[in-house]
Amino acid sequence: MFERIRHMLLKEFIQVFRDRKVFGMVILAPMLQLILFGYAVSTDVRHIRTALYDLDNSVSSRDLVSRFERSGYFDVVEYVATEAEVRDLVDRGRVTAVFRIDKGFENDLRAGRTAAVQMIVDGTDSNTASVVLAYSATIAARYSEGVLQARLARLHGPEAGRVTLASRAWFNENLESRNFFVPGVIATLTMLVTLMLTSMAVVREKEIGTMEQILVTPIRPIEFILGKTVPFALLALFDILLITVVGVFWFDVPIRGSLLLLLGASLLYLMTTLGMGLLISTVSNTQQQAMMTTFFYFFPAMLLSGFMFPIANMPQPVQYLTYLDPLRYFLVVIRGIFLKGVGLDVLAPQLAALALLGVATLALAVRRFHKTLA
Repeated sequence: MFERIRHMLLKEFIQVFRDRKVFGMVILAPMLQLILFGYAVSTDVRHIRTALYDLDNSVSSRDLVSRFERSGYFDVVEYVATEAEVRDLVDRGRVTAVFRIDKGFENDLRAGRTAAVQMIVDGTDSNTASVVLAYSATIAARYSEGVLQARLARLHGPEAGRVTLASRAWFNENLESRNFFVPGVIATLTMLVTLMLTSMAVVREKEIGTMEQILVTPIRPIEFILGKTVPFALLALFDILLITVVGVFWFDVPIRGSLLLLLGASLLYLMTTLGMGLLISTVSNTQQQAMMTTFFYFFPAMLLSGFMFPIANMPQPVQYLTYLDPLRYFLVVIRGIFLKGVGLDVLAPQLAALALLGVATLALAVRRFHKTLA
């Protein structure tokens, strides 16, 4: 048995390394995609293209505008003088925000009245619009506090009591979205690569007609399955280590937990992805069908995992559906190991869920594969 499995493993490795396209998909594509996604997938909003509509044009208004520019979030790229210009710039997408200061802004401040300013935001991208408004509110509040303190100092009145919030972020001290997304990209790329390799490798045997030749040999179905999945599991583990090195040393993503725990969790995760790839191969007759079915499974799995959208924001029935998604659990594990440095005691529920899904998926795939061979 072990001799037959060894020959199957050698055959698969020779097939992978002989095919330059497959070798590139296994080694080069994940690294390139990680680098691209690491820079592109980010919720940080900086250098917002902003137009200034300053009707007051006073010392106070220019001081407030300079605070917005010095923050690093807003770049004033246009100066407008009419409402028509404001509408045209936003309609054409040349600016994301318009900062409007009405006439009498400085007079209101000097008289002790509330001076209103307006931030007009293109709400097409709701996430960016929310971040822009939050930045604007924070800068305006700090400016207002400075004006109030200066007024109290001039009047020699007692300084009013106030509450100061001292915030501290754990695990991701600088609140960089890259530290959150890069581990998620590792998990999603691993799923995509293993799904495609496993499903297409088995279907390739059907297409070129070698499946019938293999079946007339003494090899048993379980040996054939092991010979097809084990090489891709080893390649996937190599990919995980390689992409982890790139994430840590290229993007400076911290890894605070155990690398051995990461490898162990990855094995449980690979049980589900390899099992699903094998299951896809049983319902596909061509490599094109296998690829289409792979993407039909992959995209819903990614959307329901919490990688892009919080699961808590999804409708209740959809939240129940996410419990069947192995990517959901592996994201918790990989982010916990990378950012929090937590151990087996914290991640045990996720690992148990991965093990259960992995065993169930592999069992279903093997049973289906047996029927297909029969």
